[in-house]
Amino acid sequence: MQQETKSNSASKNQVQTPQYEVAIVGAGFSGVGMAIALKKSGIENFILVEGGNDFGGTWRDNVYPGAACDVPSHLYSYSFEQNPHWTKMFAQSGEIQSYLLRIVDKWKLRPKAKFNSRIEHAQYDEINSYWRVATQNGETVTAKFVVSACGALANPQIPEIPGKELFKGKMVHSARWPKNLDLKGKKVAVVGAGATAIQLVPAIADIVHTQYVFQRTPSWVVPKADYDIGAVEQKLYELFPFLQQIRRTTIFAITELLATAIVFDSPMTSLLEEASKWHMRRYIDNPELLRKVTPNYRLGCKRMLISNDWYPALAKPNVHLIDHEVDSITEKGVVSRGKEYEVDLIIFATGFAVPSAGAPFPIIGRGGRDLNTDWQGGAEAYKGVAITGYPNMFLLMGPNTGPGHTSVLVYVEAQIEYIRQIVESFNRSHQKEIEVKKNKQAEFIQFIEERMKSTTWTTGCQSWYLTKSGRNTTLYPGFASEYVLSMRKFDKDDYHIR
Repeated sequence: MQQETKSNSASKNQVQTPQYEVAIVGAGFSGVGMAIALKKSGIENFILVEGGNDFGGTWRDNVYPGAACDVPSHLYSYSFEQNPHWTKMFAQSGEIQSYLLRIVDKWKLRPKAKFNSRIEHAQYDEINSYWRVATQNGETVTAKFVVSACGALANPQIPEIPGKELFKGKMVHSARWPKNLDLKGKKVAVVGAGATAIQLVPAIADIVHTQYVFQRTPSWVVPKADYDIGAVEQKLYELFPFLQQIRRTTIFAITELLATAIVFDSPMTSLLEEASKWHMRRYIDNPELLRKVTPNYRLGCKRMLISNDWYPALAKPNVHLIDHEVDSITEKGVVSRGKEYEVDLIIFATGFAVPSAGAPFPIIGRGGRDLNTDWQGGAEAYKGVAITGYPNMFLLMGPNTGPGHTSVLVYVEAQIEYIRQIVESFNRSHQKEIEVKKNKQAEFIQFIEERMKSTTWTTGCQSWYLTKSGRNTTLYPGFASEYVLSMRKFDKDDYHIR
């Protein structure tokens, strides 16, 4: 790859001006928010490069039965584009996607998007101080800045289970749900019992004949404060937007309070565990099933889930919780602990391949350095947005900026504003290159590592938050408001500016 860097620079160094000021990779909530921020600053020379066929990202792809957000609607939306017409406290997938597409049309972003353009690699041109972004369909986009807005929940993860190729029935992943999939009267195996399964399993329990749910580890599940938002309440938010702002602020304050239980191991953690146990006992009276759904680790160590229908669904006579993982797949079904379960359909509710220790796509920086190599031991970035050795490149929802307790958009909006300040500053000053100082990135990583020691994520369980070596490179070990305040202003002293 280093050889490619030299040859590309040598053969193309006559090209002095990039096509775009900014190339945004990804057209979900993060990418759309970044595009709007650029437009607000008067920057129109940008492009959204998207691997899918439309805007939406997670909410375009996840259309399985029961798909919904586990953050209240008024908080899981842009602060600058509030929607007074949410119909549920926790919006379902289709309603969120419709909300995002309305905003896309309002800001006229469709002409700015290049769809069906999955990234093959991105490479920094040191001679001309810009990026070359190559897509799998053979196109190359050049841009002064690259903003990766890929998100963590993009690439479905299907476990490597022996015998998958033998199965005679149908196999689907929840994030690639086929249209018009017939479930009526079917025997179904759901592999996974996490955030997706607790929505999917109850949604199809009364449709299928039999449902086997394969669970490796139980989750802490608390009640979901969901309700339908009526026409009167919606009208009030439309007529008096400040009421919705008060509602949003109140919800955010509550989620910040929850951080004392979910992020930090505290007496509040024990209190929330007791609430979850009460929730279990309310719907489950079978001692064996109760044993299967009760975690043996601290709440927060894995993702806490919210649901009102998960436990009632597991108690149904046609739903069977198997508290062992799938060992193999046969022609007729799945095998766990030596027992074969014959099914017509296997659904993988196994989440996504989260880039905790690797780049979302091959990225080649200064001197031919490869981000996948740099991140082998775990992803690292200054404030989650900038990486030393990779000038003019920024991340949205980068390492250690995921939320464990509140809306991801709180973090994203802070990052968008931070990056917008940098791009606008460079436009005014005609500077060419910006790169975070190595010592500043090291100081931030040290702060993260020290703070992580007091969180619930280090209390002994295994989760998708962690790398193979046990580092949490995914979540921010603190309050969202703390992170937002740290991102309010771009400090030039943190960077080499050339």
